[in-house]
Amino acid sequence: MTRARWAPAGGVPVRGTVVLLPGRGEHPALYARLGTRLAFDGYRVVAVASADEVAGELRGGHVPVVLAGSDTGAVSALTLAAELPVHAVVAAGLPLSADHSADRSWAGELDARTACPVHRELLEGDPRLRRGALLAEPADIPAVLPAAPVLVLHGSADPIADPKAARAFAEMLPAGEFVLVDGGRHDVLNDVTHRSVAAEVVQFLEWLRAGTRGPLLVRG
Repeated sequence: MTRARWAPAGGVPVRGTVVLLPGRGEHPALYARLGTRLAFDGYRVVAVASADEVAGELRGGHVPVVLAGSDTGAVSALTLAAELPVHAVVAAGLPLSADHSADRSWAGELDARTACPVHRELLEGDPRLRRGALLAEPADIPAVLPAAPVLVLHGSADPIADPKAARAFAEMLPAGEFVLVDGGRHDVLNDVTHRSVAAEVVQFLEWLRAGTRGPLLVRG
């Protein structure tokens, strides 16, 4: 599966388009909870397997058009946002600093990804998940950063990437907002607090539709 799609129920006006890029080892279907929640709130969501698929999904998309990504998918979203006609970016779990002392076993990787028992069970039984991929070297942050608003989401207990680096990155963006998710692991979109994180994303999208930045979203 190279794409997974979620759309608002019939008769519900579409409020915007979100194109999502998964992170290392992941595939689009792993984002069903987020896609379902955003679709419930009126947003058309499509998760794609690679950056090469993004441009085609943007054509004819309902405004605002937003790129979202987790881990290296967030890096790709930032890169593409400087090149493609998008209105904003949601960047979760940016791999800005690597912890080379991390436990490289599958148990260690699973603990690093999420503490959510439902998502852990899903990952444990998923033959499409590439185990060990999370510990590979991530792509570099692009030299040219988007001028569009960027919502940076990061778990305070992320053992893969330093939340302080994510905060500093958000602060240097032309229009960056930062959310530190208390106790969150690396896959913050699929962690224990996934409902609250999805609500932050919806609020960001609604501010975008209204043409306002809203208050700075900082936790901790």
